[in-house]
Amino acid sequence: MISVLIVDDQDLVRIGLRTLIDSEDDLTCAGEAADGLAAVAAAREHRPDVVLMDVRMAGVDGLEATRRISADPDLAATRVIVLTTFEIDEYVFSALRAGASGFLLKDTKPVDLLRAIRLVAGGDALLAPSATRQLVREFVSMQPRARRPHPQLHTLTEREREVLGLVAEGLNNEEIAERLVVSPATARTHVSRAMVKLGARDRAQLVVFAYQSGLAD
Repeated sequence: MISVLIVDDQDLVRIGLRTLIDSEDDLTCAGEAADGLAAVAAAREHRPDVVLMDVRMAGVDGLEATRRISADPDLAATRVIVLTTFEIDEYVFSALRAGASGFLLKDTKPVDLLRAIRLVAGGDALLAPSATRQLVREFVSMQPRARRPHPQLHTLTEREREVLGLVAEGLNNEEIAERLVVSPATARTHVSRAMVKLGARDRAQLVVFAYQSGLAD
């Protein structure tokens, strides 16, 4: 059973998400919160597998709540999916750095939301649909940042650096395997090794490291 914490300052949104989640046999709603401070408290109390996190909330917003949840060692197994819109793409890069495992647009179809929850709960980062990649690229292009290569970037092999760039493009393991003409298992190994060497929480953080290190445009 996958437990989900719903965080949104709109009652109707929370009710809708709870109804959707509770309609699934393998999902359960662990609780609700209407602001970031309550979200952190609820996460520490219930230790959900996944948090659906709104960004714009009064007081402690979704970015700070995500940062606090991701930094809490007792919540190492909790993953955060940020709910966002194209109108707030300036938050995207900051949220990834704060530890978000992915993004969904608020007009995402229910079937895609459910799939996203299961993917993230299973340990994958939500780089699909392609909204995450598109939002990150738009943000980086609007606000160019000085390159800050990851201090452990030099530990990657050339192949692992190449794979890191492909992860930043939003490719999954099967697509990376096809691009490099290797087996999916080999692609998965390269991704895993890159994550370990760079200390990445998940694939979403690999995207951040790739952009910061100049391995993605």
